[in-house]
Amino acid sequence: MTNWKPEESYCNSLTPSLKGDCMVILSTAPSLEQIFPIVEIFHSIQGEGHHTGISSVFIRFGRCNLRCPWCDTEFDEWDDMSLGQVIDEVSKFDCDRVILTGGEPALQDLPTLCGALRAAGYHISIETNGTVDIPNGIIDWICVSPKDQEYPDVAIRQREGDELKVVYLGQDLSMYDGLKDGFEHLYLQPCYDESETVEWNGLNFHATFEQVRLEPDWRLSLQTHKWMCVE
Repeated sequence: MTNWKPEESYCNSLTPSLKGDCMVILSTAPSLEQIFPIVEIFHSIQGEGHHTGISSVFIRFGRCNLRCPWCDTEFDEWDDMSLGQVIDEVSKFDCDRVILTGGEPALQDLPTLCGALRAAGYHISIETNGTVDIPNGIIDWICVSPKDQEYPDVAIRQREGDELKVVYLGQDLSMYDGLKDGFEHLYLQPCYDESETVEWNGLNFHATFEQVRLEPDWRLSLQTHKWMCVE
């Protein structure tokens, strides 16, 4: 993978009003050499939550500050990539929407990364567990998926955003009463635990359905990408 050279890549394809800012930010040393732990960068569709079905480029980061037993992501192994390499990889896809995921993406230097991505014209979403504050004004769409059903003593610090997406394991939803007002869209998503039986997962899916049916503040989110066997 070659180092990204902004004067030869994405900036030149932007409108004049964006091109100048893109050149200034992306050509500023040493930010292009800054290293990020990258598990993978891939082009797919958003499979869950508010933007289900929308084409997106996913940047999956290594490292997480939680260890949920049902997590389906390998985040303890990654490749070190410079910011220039990350942007170079993202720009290979004909898609202007980027989703930051992990691991826990809020552990990264988001101002530097998002400044470069936004200068290049990307819409940026983040999927975070909410335990780390996100600086204001650098992310277009914030989805907080709290894991306090597993970690009740870990504080949720990111208490405002666009989407609250709760993984349902049978917990009392009243635990989110103090959090719901900070979000416009509320989603309840059944936990799919690959270590459990088909029967367990089926019962949990139905329990999630019943919760949404009885509590209309919430909408149902399903992991459609797993049904289609894609990332």
